[in-house]
Amino acid sequence: MKFFIDTANLSQIREAQDLGILDGVTTNPSLMAKEGITGTNNILKHYVDICNIVDGDVSAEVIATDFEGIIKEGEMLASLHEQIVVKVPMIKEGIKAIKYFSDKGIRTNCTLVFSAGQALLAAKAGATYVSPFIGRLDDVSTDGLNLIEDIRLIYDNYSFETEILAASVRHTMHIMHCAKIGADVVTAPLSAILGLLKHPLTDSGLAQFLADYKKGN
Repeated sequence: MKFFIDTANLSQIREAQDLGILDGVTTNPSLMAKEGITGTNNILKHYVDICNIVDGDVSAEVIATDFEGIIKEGEMLASLHEQIVVKVPMIKEGIKAIKYFSDKGIRTNCTLVFSAGQALLAAKAGATYVSPFIGRLDDVSTDGLNLIEDIRLIYDNYSFETEILAASVRHTMHIMHCAKIGADVVTAPLSAILGLLKHPLTDSGLAQFLADYKKGN
């Protein structure tokens, strides 16, 4: 399973990269705004800065919702850096744009997916990634992990190459469940990724080893 970090914070991206397990980055306008990155030129520069830190794919989101606007903006984003994947919303015009980008060899991430039917359309259009938002489904009393299971079954049935990128991941157990189900990618905050390191028996065991070592020296 690939690990992406869901942030626009360069320090957190560097920390995840230094950990040696980072495969890519996802961002969105809300995450950019959270870091105080506003204005088109600043946002575009920030995408390039992220690409210069990581080795893998970096999802950059279009703002337009009409076909012509999505195409224009997506082609511009893709031209910024070879690692850029154009993030397109799950709407009718978005599906049309994903097909266009696929035919042109531009990689895409279909975002804001909340149903298996939406994921099926994204795969048919040739999306590189599809991003089901599991945390937001949990927020409205719907099991987001069930959606991952449904998409996995459908994609396996028809050998779709589109990768399932589990998004809106809130905590470490989300990551573990996605790994068990077979999500291709999980994008999560740094805190959720670092949470995988933690176990009280590891802490107590290391403390005991170090204490025993000091006794003999």
